[in-house]
Amino acid sequence: MRPACLLLFTSLLLTACADEEFQDLRDFVKNTGAGMRGKVDPPPEIKPYEPFVYDNPTGLPDPFKPRKPEAKSGDLPSLNQPDMKRRREALEESPLESLRMVGFLHKAKVGHAIVRSSDGKLHRVKAGNYLGSNFGQIISVTETELKIKEVVQDSAGDWAERISSLPMME
Repeated sequence: MRPACLLLFTSLLLTACADEEFQDLRDFVKNTGAGMRGKVDPPPEIKPYEPFVYDNPTGLPDPFKPRKPEAKSGDLPSLNQPDMKRRREALEESPLESLRMVGFLHKAKVGHAIVRSSDGKLHRVKAGNYLGSNFGQIISVTETELKIKEVVQDSAGDWAERISSLPMME
């Protein structure tokens, strides 16, 4: 029994010494979080939705209405509108980017261009012929390129002309 008492006494002595050694650490941990409280700001006030009326005197156009009047059946066609009833030529089935000018020749004092289509076929064209998917009409044929007037439709429905070229491939 004596060794058991000695063991108990030693452990109590060591525990008492250890308790005093780390007391400052325990006090620090206890006091560190004492004044801290989580604080969450209240959510912002939700402002009520105020609809904006476009028909007011500010003069702003309504973005959901067309900016120009719709064409009526009796109105004249647009100035640059292509002839939709015209018979389309073979090279109008391919976009202009897929066509290649591969040659040039003179026949009866008229310059002709040799154009390769996307399917590999060769076509002889001259000024006045049509090609490309944007109603492109050939304006001039030179030894180095074709000048083409295309007619494209913008987002407002108007038809506009643009000049493109198809250079001779090396």
